[in-house]
Amino acid sequence: MVTPTGLILLFYLVFYLFLAGMFALTMYIMLLTLDDYKPTWQDRLVTPGMMIRPKGDQLEITFSVSETESWDNLVQNLNTFLSPYNDSHQAQTNDNCPADQYFIQEDSGEVRNNPKRSCQFNRTMLEECSGVSDRFYGYNKGQPCILIKLNRVINMLPGKDGQSPYVTCGAKREDSDKIGPLVYYPPNGTFNLMYYPYYGKKAQVNYTQPLVAVKFLNASMNTDINVECKINSNTLATGSERDKFAGRVSFKLRINDK
Repeated sequence: MVTPTGLILLFYLVFYLFLAGMFALTMYIMLLTLDDYKPTWQDRLVTPGMMIRPKGDQLEITFSVSETESWDNLVQNLNTFLSPYNDSHQAQTNDNCPADQYFIQEDSGEVRNNPKRSCQFNRTMLEECSGVSDRFYGYNKGQPCILIKLNRVINMLPGKDGQSPYVTCGAKREDSDKIGPLVYYPPNGTFNLMYYPYYGKKAQVNYTQPLVAVKFLNASMNTDINVECKINSNTLATGSERDKFAGRVSFKLRINDK
């Protein structure tokens, strides 16, 4: 004979098994609605964010020209980051695409065009900031290279009429006389249209994110320089003061001579 306590335990056992089954069924039905290659829902960003390499503490890059150990980690950071961009690796995995036009790879109805191909971004395109001709990226001379990347957004088309977006950098107003001349690689600091649209990590497994390098040729020594780099595009909206990371990145640069 089942006791009242046993009946209560049996009730809760059946009740919780029912809840677990409902939860599992709900999760299964929800997973059936998801696309492995593209988000079912995607917020439409007005302007993607930007980031720099090498990574410094709180977007600060500080080093002393005469102290190798102060910039050695920055150089190693760049070497590690750029290793997938080696020309030999790019030639093996990615296509040599025509410039200044989108590399569109549409699906054919229900037939997926996956995996999608990607365009080569060769390390040597960064010229003096590639780490090939100058393995110290200018840090040993007080002429550092900073790499800039635009955050990935699926299906984003960042330019029209064959005009690629480009990066410009400058000092904040109080530091305008400290920054000195800059040079950009690739020329004009462009993110070429051929690297867009981006179709997602799973659909475009070999995608190589385009980069822009900025080299500081004669920045003032022994002082903080507040630098801001921003994206310029004929389709992406300019970031607002309410979102300080939209289409731009700010960082502090300090180059000491001792």
